[in-house]
Amino acid sequence: MKLNSIKPLAFTILTLACSACSNSLPTQATDSLLIDFENDTDKKLILLENAQAKLQSNENGQSLVIKLASKDHHDASFTIQPDKPWDFSQYQNAAIALDIKNPSSSSTHVYIYTYDANNAFQLRNVVIPANSKNNYLIELKSLGLQVNSGIRNNPPSWQHDYVHTIWRGGVKQPDIGAISKIKFLVSGVLENKTLEIDNIKLVEPKQFDDNFLTGIVDKFGQNAKQEFERKVHSVAELQAFSQQEQQTLVDHPLPSRSKFNGWADGPKLKATGFYRTEKYQGKWSIVDPEGYLFFSNGIANIRMANTSTITGYDFDKKFIKQRDPKDYTPEDSIGLNRAPDSAIVSRHVSSDIRANMFTWLPSYQSEEAASFGYRREVHTGAIEHGETYSFYRANLARKYQTNDEALLMEKWRDTTIKRMHSWGFTSFGNWVDPSYYQLNRLPYFANGWIIGDFKTVSSGNDYWGAMPDVFDPVFAQRAEVTVKQIADEVQNNPWCVGVFIDNEKSWGSEWGPTAQYGIVINALTKQASESPIKQSFVTELKQRYANISQLNSAWQSNFASWQQLEAPYTVDVISDAMQQDFSALLYHYANKYFSIVANLLEQHMPNHMYMGPRFAHWAMTPEVRKAAAKWVDVMSYNYYREGIDQPYWNILTELDMPSIIGEFHNGSMDSGLFNPGLIHATNQADRGKKYQEYMYSVIDNPYFVGAHWFQYIDSPLTGRAYDGENYNVGFVNVADIPYQPLVDAAKEVNQTIYTRRFK
Repeated sequence: MKLNSIKPLAFTILTLACSACSNSLPTQATDSLLIDFENDTDKKLILLENAQAKLQSNENGQSLVIKLASKDHHDASFTIQPDKPWDFSQYQNAAIALDIKNPSSSSTHVYIYTYDANNAFQLRNVVIPANSKNNYLIELKSLGLQVNSGIRNNPPSWQHDYVHTIWRGGVKQPDIGAISKIKFLVSGVLENKTLEIDNIKLVEPKQFDDNFLTGIVDKFGQNAKQEFERKVHSVAELQAFSQQEQQTLVDHPLPSRSKFNGWADGPKLKATGFYRTEKYQGKWSIVDPEGYLFFSNGIANIRMANTSTITGYDFDKKFIKQRDPKDYTPEDSIGLNRAPDSAIVSRHVSSDIRANMFTWLPSYQSEEAASFGYRREVHTGAIEHGETYSFYRANLARKYQTNDEALLMEKWRDTTIKRMHSWGFTSFGNWVDPSYYQLNRLPYFANGWIIGDFKTVSSGNDYWGAMPDVFDPVFAQRAEVTVKQIADEVQNNPWCVGVFIDNEKSWGSEWGPTAQYGIVINALTKQASESPIKQSFVTELKQRYANISQLNSAWQSNFASWQQLEAPYTVDVISDAMQQDFSALLYHYANKYFSIVANLLEQHMPNHMYMGPRFAHWAMTPEVRKAAAKWVDVMSYNYYREGIDQPYWNILTELDMPSIIGEFHNGSMDSGLFNPGLIHATNQADRGKKYQEYMYSVIDNPYFVGAHWFQYIDSPLTGRAYDGENYNVGFVNVADIPYQPLVDAAKEVNQTIYTRRFK
């Protein structure tokens, strides 16, 4: 087969024996492939799930066409699996490349899992543009994967002509001495997909750029090494755009909307003075305070938190300890490091890699130092704490020509609300800054986190942290502190639609009994006298079994007494009877959590709906959903896919509850950022197209009462300080300039939300 043109000094394509012949690598390497589909033997190396494949002739020989039944199945995939694991250990660096053609008129987002013989996997994702044919690269071992920069995905560390797939999760560098399979997955899409693959080969990256992380950020927080649409080159240019935009903005809802953005042209139901839910003509809906049908389409995370990035500088321990704890929290705190000269002297480089990313940082004596901040702990990153800088806030100060915090935030809020009206959104999403709450200009959702020194339990996948031991009395105390704080902020305001409590907690997942019942399994490993959850579980088991002998018979265990069960117990094999008990215990746990929160909200905020905990689709179980449905007013889910695919969302029918999407997004690589986000689009126009497809799938679903895009502002180019997330997922970029194709797509959706849903 013919190879695409390459840069010979950038990398070497290694000679590999045809997969039908041998899995060993020759000493010299010239123009040979792993798999070329020139015979039926190669096709047998492809495993299919909800897919069909056939060899197809073309001008260069044969390729493999794969039809993925992704509309009728939540997942569809094909897996390349050699007879023996590929051994690339003799090479210092290695990558897999292949041709992928998309013959359809829609782009396709693909997840790529590369496994080694130890079953460790590297997860990547990439978008295959509509009507395209390109060569895609899966890096397995390279300089870019070895450097911990604190960025979710590094820029390329070497030059090449391939389309770079984006590292998403799993191990960064699997064992290249035993690559056992590569799985290509299409998940959560709204139509069947067809892809054509060919020329699977090994590539050895060479001539790495040691400065690939140096000087990548300009004065405006943008990519200093790339030009892109609406890149800002001067303060004057930034201010000119702002002035132009202000002339186009309005400060009122669309003409068909009520005061609270309900459907004024539609039916008027019972008005209660606050938001509530009702099923109307077989479809769940929110009803606004005046009685009009309301569908919540909004943008989440409209706040300064998470706009900061770690600079690579820090202060000595003496300075940090002397700071008032109220001055900084684990969340980004901006404007705190305009410190006295003695403190500035203590400033030092804590990470050369991070510090060298920036072509500019301001002097502490300058006005622009107001956008410095400090983070005392991170979730993930290159360093554990340190100085931060918000280029977004700095650009707002340049744009509005002020560093007065109160005036700056007033101008920012005013423009933001006018944008929401002008773009047709009906509300904010979650995580809007509380300073918006009493403006009475746009409906919003309040939120809070239950944090404190209560005991915890592990689900086995504690991505954002361990789960609370809800039977610990301290949990209820801290939950009340949280609810009271939210109540004080909301002040019984009818513009508050409802309240979200917590986010994407690790309740368990439906990947098998161990994953589903991780909370129960971990609780059993504890000593009951020291663990409230273990005590409660033992009490529940005593109610299910008359004596310990009956439990032993069901569990195939040999406890001498209930007291022995109170001691730490490790589950080895989960029997069917144990699964039934674990299911009941997990429901018992979740029911306790939701009852505590719901009762506190009823006590302190009786007029506002409980919107649930924003379930991550990868971290919820039937038991937890059932418990939540008993207590919440609206079920909430964060779902990062291309749309509401019916095979997965049959779960809605089981509960028959009003539901809302708390988060979704997409992004692309034409923004100057190094990572599109969790769902990839080809470009800004494709972002708009995918946005519309997702929203229409929500609007057309009778159970959903809204959907919230995450988020308002792009992540920082060098990653948000908390965890390095560096996504092109904003409606506006770091210079606060909107992505017009996405805005135009949202306007079109918002014009017809109510007529599409209810007529």
